[in-house]
Amino acid sequence: MKVTVVCEHNRAMDSEEGKKAYPEGMNECIAGIFSEKNEVTLLRSDDQGVHGLTDEILEGTEVLVWWGHMHHGAVDSGLVEKIANRVQRGMGMIFLHSAHDSKPFKRLLGSSCSLVWREDGEFERLWCVNPTHPIARGLQTIDIPQEEMYGEPFDIPTPDELVYIGWFEGGEVFRGGCVFLRGRGKIFYFNPGHETYPTYKLPDVRRVLQQACEYVAPQGEILEKICCPHRPEPSYKR
Repeated sequence: MKVTVVCEHNRAMDSEEGKKAYPEGMNECIAGIFSEKNEVTLLRSDDQGVHGLTDEILEGTEVLVWWGHMHHGAVDSGLVEKIANRVQRGMGMIFLHSAHDSKPFKRLLGSSCSLVWREDGEFERLWCVNPTHPIARGLQTIDIPQEEMYGEPFDIPTPDELVYIGWFEGGEVFRGGCVFLRGRGKIFYFNPGHETYPTYKLPDVRRVLQQACEYVAPQGEILEKICCPHRPEPSYKR
């Protein structure tokens, strides 16, 4: 499968906490989650926008993974429309953590996607509310030792499929694992993943994201219609 990962780079990643959490870089860690079974192209976004997401790469992408936080406004609106169009035509998409506030997510969901948050790290437990869902296979609960708190109200449409609800030690709850259907495409939103906590190194988190990638990927005739046979070689190599 052809997976493209867009990961923002910001100043928090260069802090002592950020480098301790991901000495190899969080972008490399996220790309590594998907590289075991897939061809992964890793792209960077920053205060200048997204670098390298050409029409050719986008057209050849079967699943697009998006992590962003501080530089949402730098993403070109024309690119947002192209991404939304690809999802409508069958491309799968995974939005991680602060990507709830990204332009593509808000464009696809049609709401502000605002939420309540608290940055101090605290324990989060994700409870599976749909045990038969393929994304949750073998993962009834997921424990996150330290994570930024995201809480309700979360201004999103009612998810087409709710897989996980997060509970934080401060008492808040959050719809932390949601599937949305848009046209022929599937979208998965997963809330854990602040850049100063090593959340993406946890085996259960990596497994749920691998299973989410399989689930949102286009299948059968949809796969044939959207794939580009001339996609360039991936820039990320393990």
